[in-house]
Amino acid sequence: MYYYSHGAGSSQAPPPNPRRHRRRGHTIHRLADNDPVNDLAPLLTPEGRALLDEVRGTDPAQELAVATRLRRDHPADLVSAALGQARLRQRAVAKFGAADAGRMFFTPHGVEQSTRASVAAYRAGRLRELGVARVADLCCGIGGDAIALARAGIRVLAVDRDPLTAAAARANAEALGLAGLIEVREADVTEVDVAGYDAVFVDPARRGGRGRIFDPEAYSPPLSWAVQAASAAAHAALKVAPGIPHEAVPGAAEAEWVSDGGDVKEAVLWFGTEPGLVRATLLPGPRSLRSRGLPDPAVRPVGRFLYEPDGAVIRAHLVAEVAAELGGGLLDGTIAYVTADDLRPTPYATAYEITDRLPFNVKKLKALLREREVGILTVKKRGSAVEPEELRRKVKPQGPNAATVFLTRVAGAPTMLVGHPAQP
Repeated sequence: MYYYSHGAGSSQAPPPNPRRHRRRGHTIHRLADNDPVNDLAPLLTPEGRALLDEVRGTDPAQELAVATRLRRDHPADLVSAALGQARLRQRAVAKFGAADAGRMFFTPHGVEQSTRASVAAYRAGRLRELGVARVADLCCGIGGDAIALARAGIRVLAVDRDPLTAAAARANAEALGLAGLIEVREADVTEVDVAGYDAVFVDPARRGGRGRIFDPEAYSPPLSWAVQAASAAAHAALKVAPGIPHEAVPGAAEAEWVSDGGDVKEAVLWFGTEPGLVRATLLPGPRSLRSRGLPDPAVRPVGRFLYEPDGAVIRAHLVAEVAAELGGGLLDGTIAYVTADDLRPTPYATAYEITDRLPFNVKKLKALLREREVGILTVKKRGSAVEPEELRRKVKPQGPNAATVFLTRVAGAPTMLVGHPAQP
């Protein structure tokens, strides 16, 4: 079995209590990095909303001056909360778009952990196509998925145990005109009766005090609990980390890896769809590549073209399906680069035309790049310990031309492949 996640790169604690599903502090919540507040209520008052409008788009470099001016007429805590919320809204634009982010309410964890709107909309569309009319959204966070579900015409029970998080979800439903479709409940998800709902969606916390959590049983709540909750409805979607081991995927689940704009965003375990199916879905689109159970691709000599599969394809272990589509093989049995003699368009991989092949030798690469007058250099690696920026410093690219260099292995040998994006 080839190892797909081997060193990809480019220049460009004990398990928590299953009854807890969000990491929380015991004293205060923070709406911004340095601004403690206990709830959103002050920002939801007419004075708070007016302040939010006034500080909208404040340049961080001007915050001190703006705060000093506003504190002459408003409570200092309210001014700090409004400025903190403005910063969070600016950060949230990348996930929710400027129009929604400018009206929504966030917590720092909420911005970081919430699903990108395009991904949430895709998932909501799948549930709608399954005929789902009512969803129990467990561990709803600030309500990003609930918003997407409601916009798809689905009624949502959104549950989170944390008071501030639930308040943000409720405020967001109201701010976006979706309160009629979203019921927000502050409760422990393990105590919520989901009988009568067509589907269950669970997005467990995957971060702890030491950062990301990789063991699915250390999620909060654990994956085993989420799988059990999924059995209570005809359909279920469980959001998990993209790096979940394939052996941890339940046999009754369909496993889907999703990328957006080339960035892998999540994996979802679906129940009530196609048990055992593995797929990679690329957004925008969507475009979905389904597993056909193909054997590992053969290793072959370097061809004219190199194909870099999308990250969702690699995570889903579907490089064999892409290689078959391209009539290609692998550069190395442990590396997820496909090589082929012909250029074939595919949404599942980016094609590069290879012009030069060198054994790993920085001096030879530097001489080649100088000869080609390459000043714009993209460095990609897979199966190499060399860091792209380290190589860039050593070769000192100069000139008007552009090139891409791949640091990889070819049949086990450290190799440099030089080329450029293929033109149809």
